[in-house]
Amino acid sequence: MGDCAEIKPRARPALPAVRLSLVRLGEPDGAAAGEPPATPAGLGAGGDRVCFNLGRELYFYPGCCRRGSQRSIDLNKPIDKRIYKGTQPTCHDFNQFTAATETISLLVGFSAGQVQYLDLIKKDTSKLFNEERLIDKTKVTYLKWLPESESLFLASHASGHLYLYNVCHPCASAPPQYSLLKQGEGFAVYAAKSKAPRNPLAKWAVGEGPLNEFAFSPDGRHLACVSQDGCLRVFHFDSMLLRGLMKSYFGGLLCVCWSPDGRYVVTGGEDDLVTVWSFTEGRVVARGHGHKSWVNAVAFDPYTTRAEEAAATSGDGERSGGEEEEEPEAAGTGSGGGAQLSPLPKASSITYRFGSAGQDTQFCLWDLTEDVLYPHPPLARTRTLPGTPGTTPPASSSSRGGEPGTGPLPRSLSRSNSLPHPAGSGKAGGPGAAAEPGTPFSIGRFATLTLQERRDRGAEKEHKRYHSLGNISRGGGGSGSSGDKPSGPAPRSRLDPAKVLGTALCPRIHEVPLLEPLVCKKIAQERLTVLLFLEDCIITACQEGLICTWARPGKAGISSQPGNSPSGTVV
Repeated sequence: MGDCAEIKPRARPALPAVRLSLVRLGEPDGAAAGEPPATPAGLGAGGDRVCFNLGRELYFYPGCCRRGSQRSIDLNKPIDKRIYKGTQPTCHDFNQFTAATETISLLVGFSAGQVQYLDLIKKDTSKLFNEERLIDKTKVTYLKWLPESESLFLASHASGHLYLYNVCHPCASAPPQYSLLKQGEGFAVYAAKSKAPRNPLAKWAVGEGPLNEFAFSPDGRHLACVSQDGCLRVFHFDSMLLRGLMKSYFGGLLCVCWSPDGRYVVTGGEDDLVTVWSFTEGRVVARGHGHKSWVNAVAFDPYTTRAEEAAATSGDGERSGGEEEEEPEAAGTGSGGGAQLSPLPKASSITYRFGSAGQDTQFCLWDLTEDVLYPHPPLARTRTLPGTPGTTPPASSSSRGGEPGTGPLPRSLSRSNSLPHPAGSGKAGGPGAAAEPGTPFSIGRFATLTLQERRDRGAEKEHKRYHSLGNISRGGGGSGSSGDKPSGPAPRSRLDPAKVLGTALCPRIHEVPLLEPLVCKKIAQERLTVLLFLEDCIITACQEGLICTWARPGKAGISSQPGNSPSGTVV
């Protein structure tokens, strides 16, 4: 049940993916319970604003879809529309930090490489960056305002480069020159050489092929990037150091998101899987198998995720993930003082819910529960150090002080949303083959996890499923112009898939839990490109320009106002 609006569907094969951005203006909490906020038509009014692209056009709609409101996003008539010639908008982002009734800042990236800064209220405020394409000639794949920043933003390109801009500074009139700041496995960071403040301020060269998407952690300290080379890289943004690395099971990674507490990162891509990676442990926690084609969008549902609630009751309010400490998931098991409080009651209330949308037009919901995150008895760990062939016995002294020795998995684990866990092979080779000497993080964080459940339920049969094989090698030619090349060595991703598979960077399919979706539903005729969770609804969009709001269970009445019927409106 939901509201839909179809905006001039087109049959062009080369249209950029439909993207949707939302900004919130004024909280409706001051209104009486059940009373909708005053939202007269016009961009200067309070409420939410929605922006999405379709072909050469950019649309703006009003809307409110949150608790306490009786209005859904109004998709009947756009407030504003912009049509571009010679280029197409590919991505956009509102500045939620500065959003107010007198200013709404919006960034728009284009297929030709330019970035436009707009203010929807102050019509005369507009700037164009990379106008002459001297910074990068490839399309803008993603852009985002820095958290709690009025002027700084990041823009990624199909060249694999990520640029830091300041909207207050102009771009140079000549191709920028760079000096190498830092370099590591598969990445390099450059500072722009300029006597006066000019854009870009800095440049990251990340992986090989296009940099498809990136996301800031909830605290704004870390940046997760996914690239066409199939790697997830997590950087500490201020220090520009690589803090984590993961390799897809197959093909490129297309989307990424953080859990609300910043402990987990979920990715989707061309392997048709969703992969859950633990930032605090540096390992793959689980994979989800439900899609039949590439996964284009992933997002956590913060309104049904109960992880933060559990952390508060356990006294572990501070999330690890900084430079100084990296605590495993069962924080508190090593603090043997005090208590009869087992970690199991604390973990039992932890449930992460996230969704995914794919090119198979299917929407999937997943639950990441405590029996996957905290299997008991604890999983046996095998650490393989660089240069040590094969696997080694479990380390006698764990990083969790005072933790008792670990044992094998029981014969069965009660997982409501995961497949039976086949026997893990003992060939979980260490990550030493994949790690380079210059990697600025401890190899111990990528300790191989060996699963020793004794039942073998045909892992090979489950593994032999179809993959989307097309175009996995594309993207390598998406480089910038010759004038765009910085001085210094270009970063190279040395992760050979044949050598990485079976290590902690990319466990085999039977070495980690394989989740099944709680819900898997075909909801569109064209590939899905947008997934957004709000308090009372879920927003999806597909490539034909169909934007849908889906009422949450028990919230169906919210969409039942005149002019916003659940059956939807086509314009």
